[in-house]
Amino acid sequence: MPNKLDRRLDEALAALREGARPEQLEGMASFGLTGDGRLGLAVPALRALARRFGRDHELALALWDTGIPDAQLLAGMVAEPARLTVAEMDRWVPGMRAWDVCDQACLNAFVKSPLSWDRIPAWAAREAEFEKRAAFALLAVAAVHQKQRPDADFLARLPLIEAAAADDRNFVKKAVNWALRQIGKRNPALREQALTVAQRLCERSERSARWIGSDARRELGRAPR
Repeated sequence: MPNKLDRRLDEALAALREGARPEQLEGMASFGLTGDGRLGLAVPALRALARRFGRDHELALALWDTGIPDAQLLAGMVAEPARLTVAEMDRWVPGMRAWDVCDQACLNAFVKSPLSWDRIPAWAAREAEFEKRAAFALLAVAAVHQKQRPDADFLARLPLIEAAAADDRNFVKKAVNWALRQIGKRNPALREQALTVAQRLCERSERSARWIGSDARRELGRAPR
């Protein structure tokens, strides 16, 4: 007989399929929202399902393991960040097949885990595009949401940004750029350090580094509001 988790998973998958929007998949794909088995649910609909099912870590792990992008998005929303282990996070990252799955996992789950900060350099060393993106997406959302983290921690991550700036893959370079900009927006001191990095990137030979540096310099060079 099915156990409680099996029933919860079946219920969640049924709810996801009920909300499927196959007519939206082509348009979503044009924005990089891809992945085998995608059902086409919008984020507000997924958030509504997350409220319905509540925080349920075992359900989150089971949803992730389905490989369905929409189920993985929901997994990040119902996971219990305090229960996330390093092994679980390291297992999730290779399963990412789209930038929204990556970013939402970082925003809804990883950034709230006390174990995630040390995953940034580990994932930055990965080669796969979305695994590497996860490092910098997590760094970007940490810059926004981890209010008590000291500046020194973010300064220590700036060399990762410079090291990854030569990677011209779209979803990597955009996340590297995102991380640099968000660090620079934290406070005036970090803004100056981020601008220094941006200037160095502008002077590099790699096109991706110059793009990252130019875009960050353009945004961070604006007067603070």
